[in-house]
Amino acid sequence: MANENNVTELIFTGLFQDPEVQKACFVLFLPVYVATLLGNSLIIVAVSASKTLHSPMYFFLSSLSLVEICYSSTIVPKFITDLLAKIKTISLKGCLTQIFFSHFLGVVEVILLVVMAYDRYVAICKPLHYMNIMSRQVCHMLVAGSWLGGLIHSIIQILITIPLPFCGPNVIDHYFCDLQPLFKLACTDTFLEGVIVMANSGLISIISLFILVFSYAIILVSLRNHSAEGRRKALATCASHITVVILFFGPGAFIYMRPSSTFTEDKLVSVFYTVITPMLNPIVYTLRNTEMKNAIRMFWNQKEN
Repeated sequence: MANENNVTELIFTGLFQDPEVQKACFVLFLPVYVATLLGNSLIIVAVSASKTLHSPMYFFLSSLSLVEICYSSTIVPKFITDLLAKIKTISLKGCLTQIFFSHFLGVVEVILLVVMAYDRYVAICKPLHYMNIMSRQVCHMLVAGSWLGGLIHSIIQILITIPLPFCGPNVIDHYFCDLQPLFKLACTDTFLEGVIVMANSGLISIISLFILVFSYAIILVSLRNHSAEGRRKALATCASHITVVILFFGPGAFIYMRPSSTFTEDKLVSVFYTVITPMLNPIVYTLRNTEMKNAIRMFWNQKEN
């Protein structure tokens, strides 16, 4: 009988099998990752260096950018280097580490998006009390709460996974480590673990999505009492945030809120939220935000002078 712990190394099937397609993906995704790092870093530096971007909204935006850099760096560098490798391997410990950090940072992002929706609700619906409600201390507590929520979620996921025995096949049908593909390799029935993991991820997603939809419904109703100029400014800010929420929740819901499968489209959808979305977020926020664009321009001009 095989030793329960005899699998120490796992092999990814990758995104595509064709070596030429993999090289093309490398040429495509490397600049995307570099753009993710540069775009999000620029937002963090611009917010911390600017004298005009000290409102809670920009503090949360720079926090989101930091999470995007960390989340993307958990998966993308290994994925990109694997595109040029003949055999794509990862140690079992490395796989569990990747799962821990991708779930940890993914949930931090979900909670931060909810916090940002709450910030917009207070700014638009209770403008006179905004600075009292969203004090510096409250903002720091909300961001710390996002990180703590992500940590608790990820600890639960990983504590369920670590005891599983891996004694047989070691090929993961994916390009990075995630729970469902890994569960398929366990030498035991993982139905219960699968249900717990899905409930853990699903519950966070459903509650967060409900809060987001509810807060934006209240915002849209209250905008009827604002002036045309006030409505335009509020909608511009909210539109950016709603776009980011859709970009993040859409693919995530497709993957985690239905039974897992081995379809190629699952992997392609995963590429969207692991590689593309972290790059798009800074673009979405800066293109529609005049203050942000001005701050980046000023920072750039100072750098050149």
